[in-house]
Amino acid sequence: MGKKAARQILCGILAASVFTCNAFAISTSAASAVLIEQESGRVLYAQNADEERLIASITKIMTAVVAIEHGDLRAEYTVTWDDMAEGSSMYLAPGDVLTLEELLYGLMLSSGNDAALAVAHCVAGEADAFVALMNEMAQRLAMSHSHFANPNGLDAEGHYASAADMARLTAYALENQVFRRIVSTASITIGERYLTNHNKLLRLYDGCLGVKTGYTQAAGRTLVSAAQREGMTLICVTLHDGDDWNDHMALLDFGFASYHMETAVSAGQVLASVLVRGGTSKTVTLAAKEDLRYPVADGERLTVEACVPVSVAAPLVPGEVVGEAVVRLDGEAVASVDLIAAEPSAMDGEWAEGTGFWERLFS
Repeated sequence: MGKKAARQILCGILAASVFTCNAFAISTSAASAVLIEQESGRVLYAQNADEERLIASITKIMTAVVAIEHGDLRAEYTVTWDDMAEGSSMYLAPGDVLTLEELLYGLMLSSGNDAALAVAHCVAGEADAFVALMNEMAQRLAMSHSHFANPNGLDAEGHYASAADMARLTAYALENQVFRRIVSTASITIGERYLTNHNKLLRLYDGCLGVKTGYTQAAGRTLVSAAQREGMTLICVTLHDGDDWNDHMALLDFGFASYHMETAVSAGQVLASVLVRGGTSKTVTLAAKEDLRYPVADGERLTVEACVPVSVAAPLVPGEVVGEAVVRLDGEAVASVDLIAAEPSAMDGEWAEGTGFWERLFS
């Protein structure tokens, strides 16, 4: 089980996390808010986090992710009248020719509603086909309180998301280096256009990585931010928040002050062994497939439990998944990582020849 799978274990809000937040009297002006650690998905603060609300232009996080995964960044696109849109703009004009990557900068820095439509048409031909890809992505990421009706976030029936879902999406998006590069860009010149990132936290908050601002009259101010310090990346989402800049800085400060990353399991760390039936080696050691880190607060304790079968049948090759290591926070399972064979055990020829089929099967 990799980091993405481990994150999926953590769908619920941990009561201990919420209690810690309340103890420090953290609050926001938002209708909905959430703070999570990216790698594990652990919720560090939540306020109406699963409430479905209008999200305005933070929609464009999903638009960018879908475009990066389904499009060719070097593909050139000729702007048409169908790309014109109300609201915030990259100031495209019919006949302009830009690459998909250039359009993505206009999407995420200038929050261009025209750029969003151009991205959708460039990638999928029709906006409806692109929106279908957005909803497929939402379903794949278990964004159960979200549905998309357009690529730009303008208010529409059937267009909504929760703060928790947008945090989950952003955690996934930040694993992509192209997405990281674009959203962390403060300004860029594309042709004769000079684009400035609307996200003031890039200038106001140490370690900020981006991500996206949003506003409509009905949705209010929406904001998704991410920041990294001392190897820990936090993601903050607020919906309908009139004081979002200050709320994000306060929540991020709280997260960095209250939690630190702890390595529960290191890649290659031997945690168990298993008997091999009919193998040239009678036992094989099992090691963690990858690092597993988890955010903890002072006083919290991580423990690791190896879950493996009593025995396995030969042959066994290095890297083969045999079991898993379960990480527990104060006794509660919160994440896991695959345990793999650290060395081989080939089929013992004498055992194979001298043992009947049914005996080998049930031994």
